Amino acid sequence: MTYFQNNDDLLAIRESVAKLCEDFPGEYWRELDRERGYPTAFVNALTEAGFLGCLIPEAYGGSGLGIREASVILETVHRAGGNGAACHAQMYIMGAMLRHGSEEQKKTYLPEIATGRLRLQAFGVTEPTSGTDTSRTRTTAVRDGDDYIVNGQKVWTSRAEHSDLMLLLARTQPRDAGKKPHDGLSIFLIDMREAVGNGHRNLFR
Repeated sequence: MTYFQNNDDLLAIRESVAKLCEDFPGEYWRELDRERGYPTAFVNALTEAGFLGCLIPEAYGGSGLGIREASVILETVHRAGGNGAACHAQMYIMGAMLRHGSEEQKKTYLPEIATGRLRLQAFGVTEPTSGTDTSRTRTTAVRDGDDYIVNGQKVWTSRAEHSDLMLLLARTQPRDAGKKPHDGLSIFLIDMREAVGNGHRNLFR
């Protein structure tokens, strides 16, 4: 593919990522696949090189790059025979915080995510009775003073066992209360380290 061939910045990113991937050949990925393992060493290397925090603004400790650069990173990982699942997850999940999070949340979490001290790679969406229709989400979040009480069940939450934080989709008003079925859906940032055993049961831990 030569789409970005004439862009020096993107070419430099592609070459740097490809060079990094040389340390993680096919044998590395095949062994992980056999063990159903998580690419911890690969994720750490991407983080240290600044690629996993590419979409995080520099003001919060990231690289401050854009979607095109992120797509080049992911494409190069796959082109080299790797698996970018952990990479793309953190990129798109973290994007929700960038767009909708408070300034306090951004200052608290984004620098930690950029350095790899925290992982935000889990998105709790799918439910046993809702399938792929998120408008039928049954998990509820009810305001209780300064807190929300969340009740519901999520399944098939990828990378939940390897994440510290999770974005959780829940209803803050009934499905028929708004003009559209998706009205009343809200996203919550959950610290799973604190929630496990305190109303949250993670079968992986």
